[in-house]
Amino acid sequence: MAFSPVAVSSEASPEPGGSGSPGEEADGEREPLPRLGERPVPGNRLKEVVGASLASLCLGPLAGPQRLGTLVDCLVLNYRLRQGLGRSRDRGAEGGGAAEGPLRCCGCGRFLSEPVTVPCGHTYCRRCLRRELRARCRRCRDWLLPSGGTSTAPAPLRTSVVLNQLAEKWFPGECERARTGSRLEELLAQGRFREALGAAGQALRADSSDLMLRIYRAESYVGLQEYKTAIEDLNFVISKMPNWPEVYFRKGKVLQDSGFVGDALQLFLQCLALDEDFLPAKLEVERTLCDVLSPEKLGESLKESTWNSPHTRNKPFILSSEVTESYCNLQLCPEQSLEGSDVLEPVSGSLNRTQSAHALNSTKDLAKEDGLKRVSSEPLLSGQEKGALLKRKLSFSEQDTVVCEDGRNKHKKQGESTKRDMTLVFGTIPGDLIDVSDFECSLCMRLFFEPVTTPCGHTFCKGCLERCLDHAPQCPLCKESLKEYLASRKYSITELLEELIMKYLSDELCERKRIHAEETAEHSNLTKNVPMFVCTMAYPTVPCPLHVFEPRYRLMIRRSMETGTKQFGMCISDSQNSFADYGCMLQIRNVHFLPDGRSVVDTVGGKRFRVLRRGMKDGYCTADIEYLEDVKVADEEELKKLRELHNFVYNQACSWFQNLRNKFRTQILQHFGPMPDREENIQAMPNGPAWCWWLLAVLPVDPRYQLSVLSMMSLKDRLIKIQHILTYFSRDQSK
Repeated sequence: MAFSPVAVSSEASPEPGGSGSPGEEADGEREPLPRLGERPVPGNRLKEVVGASLASLCLGPLAGPQRLGTLVDCLVLNYRLRQGLGRSRDRGAEGGGAAEGPLRCCGCGRFLSEPVTVPCGHTYCRRCLRRELRARCRRCRDWLLPSGGTSTAPAPLRTSVVLNQLAEKWFPGECERARTGSRLEELLAQGRFREALGAAGQALRADSSDLMLRIYRAESYVGLQEYKTAIEDLNFVISKMPNWPEVYFRKGKVLQDSGFVGDALQLFLQCLALDEDFLPAKLEVERTLCDVLSPEKLGESLKESTWNSPHTRNKPFILSSEVTESYCNLQLCPEQSLEGSDVLEPVSGSLNRTQSAHALNSTKDLAKEDGLKRVSSEPLLSGQEKGALLKRKLSFSEQDTVVCEDGRNKHKKQGESTKRDMTLVFGTIPGDLIDVSDFECSLCMRLFFEPVTTPCGHTFCKGCLERCLDHAPQCPLCKESLKEYLASRKYSITELLEELIMKYLSDELCERKRIHAEETAEHSNLTKNVPMFVCTMAYPTVPCPLHVFEPRYRLMIRRSMETGTKQFGMCISDSQNSFADYGCMLQIRNVHFLPDGRSVVDTVGGKRFRVLRRGMKDGYCTADIEYLEDVKVADEEELKKLRELHNFVYNQACSWFQNLRNKFRTQILQHFGPMPDREENIQAMPNGPAWCWWLLAVLPVDPRYQLSVLSMMSLKDRLIKIQHILTYFSRDQSK
């Protein structure tokens, strides 16, 4: 067996059909591979991949064709490199026929009919998602299914309400064409191929430039086993859209159903070369290789065939009779000519070629509904000659559909379509149709800022939606449950909507950003309107874990994180003034969100403060504050006495803690950590020695008494208070 040199990509996705999830491999054995654009690795890497696949097959049947995913990745990459193609996701949806307008599908690049916004924030037409053409987003490579691509019951596809309204308002004609396509899909899904064929033909007579109608008509022909006419429609689409992956897959399926497994495999590889995440094509390649490389097939000679496609003239691989001689002694072949390509022929166990050829030859010529030249029935030939003739007809045989590698037609015929047919004309939006009210959040009634789309299809400002989810895990409009959406906490910005606002409402967006910046600056001030958490006592340097469940405090914590301050004040309640006159700032170290929206916030005490003025903001308390610091002792004699008092109280505190019961001591250590060490410079910190605050936090004292100690700005007075408390509790311990 011989293979061309290949460079293997490190970004190959997990095998489709496997149980892998993002970040893990299905087999657990795939090694990192070099990226595209780097120097190709020696070809023996491909030998290892194929050798391992053959060895596994020789030992017995695989768990499934998806186990050949690594081999498929190698073949696709080899094919792409020999074609001179870059990464499929970097090219995007390109080629003639791609939509030139503001509403484009991320998958097929055509008009965004029935737009569906996926969890990553990118938007696809419903057709691309409904047909399960991909498992990952073409833009960001994220999983399209919220569960990581392994869900057996994916969430229903909900149309994005805002984007759909814009599409209906701006391009009603395109939306009507999309509805026609949806009706054809329903007929095909129900097996009513004759009706679908008639409807597609009627629609094409009204609009012959719609290439999607030709795709639907080709599928109708396939359902009626009229493969030749189906191929003609697909060839025409390829000539207009040479970089559309789906049309290569559709043609490959027709050839596969006709028994031409090798040619079908070439088309599937071409599809994957254009879009490596085109899931159905990858599954077909895996199934084909699993069938061809199965132990009972390895003893048979695999014939070669030539495929005359102008798009795929390179030779991605060769499978010859060397397979029967050795499974592991794989030799690299030299550079191949670009004039032809050897591929797999149908082998035993595949579709019967004779029966398929008979079905092809018995196809009746249809009326010339679209002006395409139909293939006339051939004269009586032998079985071998008939098969060769049919194979030529199933290739890109018509001159008016042959496209060179630069995308231009190689031969032009009379009546050939002009370039206008290749481009959908919905790129211009009349100015009177652009209304700022179409881009307003239904919660704040202002222009969308960081718009996010929920699984139910409604769009809100990110901040507005988060505030609503603080109160109830359901959509503010339709009341559909958003528990899973809340648990994922993946509020991805709807990129298309944000791009439309930037393009058509730039002035309004600048004003909206200015207002948001002012609000953020107001929330960032740490002396005026400082957010207050009214709950418990907090002390400098002492950890203070919080369980946040009230909607007002969820909002307060989120704002503290978004502004970057990560700080808020903590005070105990006061019956007269709502909260106490003194408190301590808390610094957020970590926030752990629970699935239902609650959170566990890890904080530590910072500066002490005194309240100057009280206020209220969106349900939580605020205050203007001034910070407190200890008054330093300058006199040497007083400082000496202060050190002596400090050492005495510190030793007294250690004695009290050591004499506690093991149960209580363990609980204190688990909650507050160990007691801080004695400090040499007792006046170095603005709040004094850290062990004083740790001790004050663990002592079972009334919060009012603790508050009085917190408010003191004299270290001496604080030590005396602590000494009195320790003396009292030491007497209780002695009893």
